[in-house]
Amino acid sequence: MARITFSCLPASWYCSVSLLSLGCVPRQRAFFLVFLTCSALVFLGVYQTELWGPQRHRGQVNKYLTSVETMEATDVTNAALNYGIVVDCGSSGSRVYVYYWPPHHGNLHTLLDIRQMRDHDRHPVVKKIKPGISTMALSPAKASDYLHPLLSFAATHVPRKKHKETPLYILCTAGMRLLPESQQAAILEDLVRDVPVEFDFLFSSSHAEVISGKQEEDDAVVEVTTGSQNHHPISRRRTVGIMDMGGASLQIAYEVPSAVHFSSPEQEESGKSLLAEFNLGCDSEHTQHVYRVYVTTFLGFGGNMARQRYEDQLVNSTITKNRLTGDQTGMMEATPLMDPCLPVGLSDVVRRDGRAVHLRGQGDWARCQGAVRPFLGLHNGTMGSPRGVYQAPIDYSNSEFYGFSEFFYCTEDVLRMGGPYDSAKYSKAATDYCATKWSTLTKRLDSKLFSKQADSSRLKYQCFKSAWMFQVLHSGFRFPRDYPGLKTAQLVYDKEVQWTLGAILFKTRFLPLRDLQAESFKQGHSNWLRSSFVYNHYLFFACILVVLLAILLYILRLRRIHQREQRQAEALDLLWVEEGEALLA
Repeated sequence: MARITFSCLPASWYCSVSLLSLGCVPRQRAFFLVFLTCSALVFLGVYQTELWGPQRHRGQVNKYLTSVETMEATDVTNAALNYGIVVDCGSSGSRVYVYYWPPHHGNLHTLLDIRQMRDHDRHPVVKKIKPGISTMALSPAKASDYLHPLLSFAATHVPRKKHKETPLYILCTAGMRLLPESQQAAILEDLVRDVPVEFDFLFSSSHAEVISGKQEEDDAVVEVTTGSQNHHPISRRRTVGIMDMGGASLQIAYEVPSAVHFSSPEQEESGKSLLAEFNLGCDSEHTQHVYRVYVTTFLGFGGNMARQRYEDQLVNSTITKNRLTGDQTGMMEATPLMDPCLPVGLSDVVRRDGRAVHLRGQGDWARCQGAVRPFLGLHNGTMGSPRGVYQAPIDYSNSEFYGFSEFFYCTEDVLRMGGPYDSAKYSKAATDYCATKWSTLTKRLDSKLFSKQADSSRLKYQCFKSAWMFQVLHSGFRFPRDYPGLKTAQLVYDKEVQWTLGAILFKTRFLPLRDLQAESFKQGHSNWLRSSFVYNHYLFFACILVVLLAILLYILRLRRIHQREQRQAEALDLLWVEEGEALLA
């Protein structure tokens, strides 16, 4: 099992992250593991505290006070603040996020308190552009121009004096991973070459990369056993798992508190590559914050890519069937192929390689589920995880999950059911939506009866995506239909949950060590100055005493010499007197 120690979590959340070793896993795989883990454990670790019991209510008050504080506009006049920038280059578009954190205070048990920057209107400093950077595949020299609006936006919010010390990370996800490596390299090369010419941020070749799939609120307690504590389980607050479905890929990450037992050597080999232990404390000797995390990604299982694979299969199977039977189903608008995953009455045309198939919406959500389920690639229909990938056990009676991105869009944009997930209510709402005539749906859109994020594309593919989400959740990840612990969300405690926070936490993991060293140096320097002052003070008086003693000894010596010369003179005078008397006699 891969063992990684890192330091990245905000100090106010009692989680810390400092990297000990990445030698056992490939760099990109480890990094995506880190940021997904950060997303699961940083945002959703429900503010772990050292003491429970009497401290419980005070901790809740502090949590809400912290939430209010982070809603305030960032004080850019505070010269002590540090900043960091992350550009998320996704499959459908790119976003820039700006973060900030105060200086580390030197406490060994807490690390950087990283927060999302807010402008003077208290809005998060975030900007998005479309389409995705992967559209630069045929013109990689324009990649830096593509990101210029995002970087300029970030530059206007970060104080100019801080630019040279503000790290910039450009991280590309599923859209770029679909490109050949040569095209990926060409885009990254252009960014590394041209971005430093336009901007003064702290940026190098290691700050721009295509990350792999493994990197992308109650008082519940769990018993945890780790590799180093098999005989001494510890009790701590339960963490929260996450599921994130984007346009091209699907990710899941959650803690596995108990030791994992494998049924076969093959399963063990597969499972260990998806499990890792992390020490989220800043001291590797302390194991209170050791987490065993399961995390994996499924490229091609995002909402848009799933629909594309579904349409590819429709085109191929329809043309093949028509060739064998001589039918013309789908070949003309007058004889469309009925698609259960499109709203009733909606006409659409799917084109592939010069071939076109005409579709007509049937709006049958139950049949749509049956149509999309094969695309999960279940292993013999029993393993219950997409593509038959090993899935670590989940304690459904004592767990909680958050679903982001497409999980939230499917439940909220049209159905207006975001938040706690109820499969029965969701199924009924999805069934009713699919069975609604397309003309009625467009009228509702024009009347602004859906969320402001909803558009014609969302209405068109809502039936398919809601069925795909349902199948991924219950057939792919095997969540029970009556599972009560899932919430779909975009904000948690008024914070937008993005993997980019995990990325900036991971990338800045060594900064607290620098601050700790600086604090130690400052304290040591201060002690040295104090001791030096005391030492010099006494040395000064000792020197004065020595000088005074030397002067006194010199005076005493002069006195002795004077007295000796005086006695010699008196003796000489007496001798002359005696000699004179002898001559007179």
